[in-house]
This record gives sequence, C-alpha cells and structure tokens, in this order.
Amino acid sequence: MHQLSSLDAQLLDAETSTTFTHVGALSVLGPATPGRGLAAPDLRALVGSRLHLVGPLRWRLQEVPLGLDLPYWVDSESLDLGYHVREATLPGPGTDEQLAEQIARLAARPLNRNKPLWECWLVHGLTGGRQAIYTKVHPAVIDGLTAAQALAVLMDTSPRPRVVPHRFSDEQYQAAGVLGMVGKSVWHLGTLPAQLLWSSLEMAPHLPELAGTSTVPGAGMLTRRLARFAPRWLPREPSPAAPTPPETPFNGPVTGNRRFAFTSLPLGEVEAVGAALGFTVDDVVTALCTTVLRRWLIDHDALPGTALAAAMPVSVRTETGPFATARTRLSLVPVALPTDDDDPARRLQRVHTSLTAAPRRLRSAPATLVRDFSSALPQAVRGLISRTPLRALTTPTPPVNLVVSHAVGPARPVYAAGAEVTGNFPVSAVTDHAGITIAAMSYDRHLDVGVLACRELVPDVWDVTVHLHEALAELTACTRNVRHLRPRRPPR
Repeated sequence: MHQLSSLDAQLLDAETSTTFTHVGALSVLGPATPGRGLAAPDLRALVGSRLHLVGPLRWRLQEVPLGLDLPYWVDSESLDLGYHVREATLPGPGTDEQLAEQIARLAARPLNRNKPLWECWLVHGLTGGRQAIYTKVHPAVIDGLTAAQALAVLMDTSPRPRVVPHRFSDEQYQAAGVLGMVGKSVWHLGTLPAQLLWSSLEMAPHLPELAGTSTVPGAGMLTRRLARFAPRWLPREPSPAAPTPPETPFNGPVTGNRRFAFTSLPLGEVEAVGAALGFTVDDVVTALCTTVLRRWLIDHDALPGTALAAAMPVSVRTETGPFATARTRLSLVPVALPTDDDDPARRLQRVHTSLTAAPRRLRSAPATLVRDFSSALPQAVRGLISRTPLRALTTPTPPVNLVVSHAVGPARPVYAAGAEVTGNFPVSAVTDHAGITIAAMSYDRHLDVGVLACRELVPDVWDVTVHLHEALAELTACTRNVRHLRPRRPPR
C-alpha cells in the first residue's frame, strides 16, 4: 500500500459539487483513410497493452476508517477498460465548436472515486474525417505537469505502433488491512502536536502576508510573539509581495457548467518574438495571456486599475522541516499579469519581472506555508474545514483571478493507434472563485492553447482564442523596437 501525500489529499478535498480538479488533454487526430478510422476496441487494446507502463493508472483510493489518516493507493484487482475508455459521436456537421462543447460537458463530470481516477474518450464525427481523444486524470494520481508525459506513453512517434514488452512496473500496491491502517494512523496522530508546533513557528513570520489576516484583531501581536520562538534558521524576512487579485467578472462563485475553446498559434512566431526581444518563451506566452485578458475585460467594461493575480503551476523539489521528506511536487506560484498597462512593451517587461521574482516567492510563499500547516491537521479535521468558509486554509490554490500554465510537449508529431495527432490542447480546471483558466502546450511546431471557463461567468470563451492571435500579431509588430524591450537586469 502507498499513502497519499498531504497535497494529494488536499487536491481531493478541494473538489466540490461545482468544481473538480482533474486535468486533461484534447488530442485531435488527422483524417483517417475512409472506412479505417480508429475504433473504440482498438483504443482499448492499445491502452490495455501499455497500461503496465503507467502504474498510477491502476490505482484506486482506499479510505482509512473514521478518516483518521490520509487515504491509501491500492492496485485494482481488475480494470474495466470498457468503463475507462469510452466513445461519443458528434452530431453533424461536427465542427470544432461542437467538439469543444462535448469536451466541456465531459470536463464538467467528476471522476468516480471508486475506480482509478482517469477516463479516456474517443470522439467521432468531426469534419474532414477527423477524430479526437479526450483524456482526463486527477492530479492526485499524476502531477499536472507530467500528465502529458503519461499520455505520450500511450502514443508513438511513428504511424506503426511500437511493441511494448508486457512487464509490470514496480509500483504495485496491495490493499491495506484495517488493523494495519489504524495502527499507522495512531502513530501519525501521536506526532501531530510536534508537527503543528513546527508548522506554526514556520508560518509565524509570514502571517501578515496571508490574505485577510490584516483585518483579524490581534494578528500583528500574535505574529510578533510567535516569531520570537521561531528557529533562527527559518526565513524571517517577508517574501516578495504576491499580487492581490482585483474584482473581475470571471471571479465569483462558479457553477458546474463549463465552456471550452481551443486554438493553435505558430510556435515559430512565438519563439521569434522571444529571440528578437530577449525574452523567454514563457515570458511571451504569459504576455499573450495578459493581453487577451485585458482585451476581454475592456470588451466587458470591467478592466480593473491594478494587475491581475494568476497562479502558475511549477514542479519543485521540496524538503521542509524535520517531519517532511524530499520529493517533487506541484506548486502554484502567484504571478502578476499587468492588464492595467496599455503598452504591450511594458506589459512584456512587467511579465518578465514578475516571472523572475516567482522563484523567490515560491521558496517562502505564504500559501505554501498554509498548505504545509494544513497537512499537519488530521484528515477528518481537514476534510471538515474544506467544507466550511475556512476551506481557504486547506485549498492548494492561492487567492488568484485565474490559473495560467505553459508546458512543453512533444517536439515532433505523435500517433495514436496509427492516427496522427494534429493538435494537443490542454484542458485544465477552474477553481471555486476563478472562473477561467488558460493552458498552453507546445506540440510539433505550434503552440496549442485550451481555455476552460465557467459558462455563466465567461459565456464568450471563443473570443479569448481570437484575441490570442491578435495579441501575437501585436507583439510581432513590437519587434521593431528591440532596444526598447530588452529585459532589465535585476540589481545585484
């Protein structure tokens, strides 16, 4: 058996009846030879022949009695590929908009926690004889930044599927006995007082930086007193100020309804802008998202006077305190998106500055400290808090306007059961009060972008994809002013 990490459990606890944390990808397949399209049995056979390469896709949850401790992953005795690999057919004419509507409906459905937390859908009926594969998986199973890698395991670099030796991975976990789980839970409960004390002392110097604590009576005095007892090697200087999210039309209680849109940008143009102006591809992609959001807010007469606050997923190796173990985990870093600036040159420069400060903010981010503090709470208590107004103490997402991500995908075309993947669009997740997310992934020689939103908060999600092309044209035009846009070196 293998116990979930505290972050994995928090990702599960963060789900509600209207928000789910699973992530996915929409892979559009090129036109098939007439009468020889990909069939669901073929896809199931492909997945079944490769499933042993991805151990986590066989895991299911096993809860600890009475919620005394974090759940465990155990291997499923049998895997029903008829359930996990399904198919759907679009009505005519099978446009991209209809495909996006179908993906939005599938993304709005929760994963069944009684089964391994993933699904794969084969979609028929697209125009031009195309098909699509939509996969979704819970980030507690596979880190959001490695989900694309897991997807690539099920694909090939040539039209002829490779033969994979059938050898089970070493990550096989048997179901845990009740007595064994309870005994381990009792030991964990015995260490909780020391873990809570350590986490409290670690968080104390950063208490004023936590959202909302400035309005709590006595918070400043409590911070000063607790900080006296904090070990000397803990950082006492405040971390770089995280952006404060302003009010926008897409921030508010979300419903369970979704809208999805997708588009592709030429990766060569994105790289050319970065090379000409001295910025990274991450800088350019984030600046494109900033311009898109600015234009959308202007269209809705709702542009705030300050920068937006976005959360950006990064994968880091952490080791905090005597009770933590070194491991790679997904963290969300708050970055500022300067939608308040009307000059694309300054927006790009400010984006670069914000992304440069992100590593420092990550090392001492208050949101991370709160998450570490909540990990010391008993599972039953943490689950109870996650269903109350105090759920911000256990959520893995810091207070932000939206989530923006950029990942690097395959540099060459890949194939699924012989069909070429012509586009690989990420499908991320919205959070409780952040009703839109923009995710980009480089694939082959284009940048594939997926935009998922709450239908009621952002009904015109396709406008966002149109603005993306306009934003890239604007930055391309800015390359004439190379000297003006060179990034400033941070002071030593």
